[in-house]
Amino acid sequence: MVADKLRKKLREVPHQPGVYLMKDRVGSIIYVGKARDLKKRMSSYFMASRKTRADLKTRALIDSIEDFEFHTVRNEEESLLLEGKLIKDYRPRYNVAFRDDKRFLLVKVRMEDPWPRFTTTRMRKEDGSRYFGPFPHSGALRETLSWLNRGFGLRVCRVLEPGEAEYRHCHADVIRNCAAPCVGRIDRAAYVAKVEEACRLLEGRGRKGVFDGLKLEMQAAAEALDFEKAAKLRDVLFNLEKTLSPTRQFTRGRGVPTTVRPDEDLAELGEAIGLTGPPRVMECFDISNVSSNHIVASMVRFTDGRPDNANYRRYRIRGVEGQDDFASMAEVVRRRYSRILLENSAVAEEAEVTQEDVVEAQRRLAREGRARIVLPDLVIVDGGKGQLSSAVRELRAIGLHELPVIGLAKQHEEVFLPGRSDSIRIPHDRGALKLLQRIRDEAHRFANGYNALLYRRRMKESLLDDCPGMSPKRKAVLLEKFGSVARLRKTEASEIAAIPGISLKAAEQMLEWLRER
Repeated sequence: MVADKLRKKLREVPHQPGVYLMKDRVGSIIYVGKARDLKKRMSSYFMASRKTRADLKTRALIDSIEDFEFHTVRNEEESLLLEGKLIKDYRPRYNVAFRDDKRFLLVKVRMEDPWPRFTTTRMRKEDGSRYFGPFPHSGALRETLSWLNRGFGLRVCRVLEPGEAEYRHCHADVIRNCAAPCVGRIDRAAYVAKVEEACRLLEGRGRKGVFDGLKLEMQAAAEALDFEKAAKLRDVLFNLEKTLSPTRQFTRGRGVPTTVRPDEDLAELGEAIGLTGPPRVMECFDISNVSSNHIVASMVRFTDGRPDNANYRRYRIRGVEGQDDFASMAEVVRRRYSRILLENSAVAEEAEVTQEDVVEAQRRLAREGRARIVLPDLVIVDGGKGQLSSAVRELRAIGLHELPVIGLAKQHEEVFLPGRSDSIRIPHDRGALKLLQRIRDEAHRFANGYNALLYRRRMKESLLDDCPGMSPKRKAVLLEKFGSVARLRKTEASEIAAIPGISLKAAEQMLEWLRER
C-alpha cells in the first residue's frame, strides 16, 4: 500500500535539480538529499535492485521511508546550499554531512578600512562590512579571490594599514600582483574604485563580459600553441563559473521553500493544548544519562517557532544518585525557574505587594521591559506522565502554578497535560506536532552533545588514574591547576614540583610516564 502510494507520488516529481526530504511513519524527516535530476534520483530509492546492492544503513533508510517531499531549485549550487541548510534545521538521523555547525564560506570586505581587502568567513555579523555569498564551492572561491586580487591589484597582507616597513618584506608589487597602496603608488580613491569593481563582479554584475573575454584569450593562447597559458585560463574560467553561478541565499526563516510555517504551527499548537494564544516562547527539557557517571540535562528555547540558540542552557545533574529520569527532571526544572525568579526578584516582590499571580506579574513586567529573563509561554518536558508530574511538582513548589507545561512521550508522540489521565493525539501530518518534535529533537541533540563532551573529557582525565603514585587528591589538584592532561604533558617538572606534596623527582617520573603515552 505504501509502495503504491509512493510510486503514484513519484509521477509528480520533475526532471529538475532540487532537494528531497524522506520521512518515516510519524512524519519525521529522516534524510535530506540533493539531486541534479530529482526524478531519476528519487526513483532509484524504490527499485528492488537498489535495495539488494545497498549497505545496511541505506537498506534501513529505504525500509523506513513512508513519505517524501521535494523542492526544485535553479541549479546544482542552489541545491547544495539548500541541502546544507535543511540538514542543519532538521538534523536527520541518516545524514552525516552538514550536521555540524560549519557553514558555507562568505566573502567579506570592510570599505571603511584604510585599504580594504577581501577575506573569507563563515559567519555574517552586523559590523558594517559588505558580505557576498554564501558560496558552496570553497576551493573555486579561493582561486577566484586569488585571481581577483591579482587582476585588480588588491592587497592581501593582513596588516590593517600597511606602510614602508611592510613594503620592504613584500614582493607582490615586484611581480605586479598588487597596486602597492602602502607606499603611495595609488591613492585611496583609485584603490577603492578597484575594490568596488571587484565587488560588482562578486555580485554577478558584468560577469558575461569577463567570461567572454577569458574565452577569447584562452582561444588565442591555444592557437598560439601556448597550452600552459590556455590551461591556466581554462581553470580560471571554470572556477569563476562555479563561484559566480547565480544562487539564492537560503537563510533561516525566509527564502526557503519548506512546509515549516512557524506562525501557523504555533497557533495550531496553542489551540490543540488549550492555551489562550500561540506559545511564542517555548522551553524544552531533556535528560541524557548514558551512564550514571555523567547525567546531564539540556534546556533549549524556541522563540516564534525558531531556535533561540543564545538562550540554550545545559546542566550537570548534581543531586541525583544513579539513573533516575524523574528526579533528574525535577532538579533541572527547579534550578532553571528558581534562577529566573532569583534574577527577577524585583518582580516577585512587586507581585507580593499587589497580590498578583507570580506568572502574570512576571509577564506584565516583561512586557514593560522590567524583567531580566522572560518566562516561557510553554514548558515542554521530554517524557510521559512521570517526567511531567516531576516538573509540575517543582513548578508549584516555587509558586509557578499557572505556568503551562506539557509532556511529550516519544513512543507514540502523545502529549500529556497536568491533571489529565488520557493523552492528546495530534495527527502526525499537522504542523503543531512537527513543531513539538523539532524542539524535542533539538533538546535531545543538545543534551547528547554535552554528554559526549563530558565523556571525552573524562576519558582524557582517566589516564591520570593509572599513573604511578597518583592519588585522587593529587589528581584533583593537578587538574585544577593545569586544566587537562594535554597541558600537564607540556609543563616543566619544576612547575609541577612547585605544588605542595610533589617532589621534583616525582614530577619528572610523572611527566616521563605521561609523555610515553
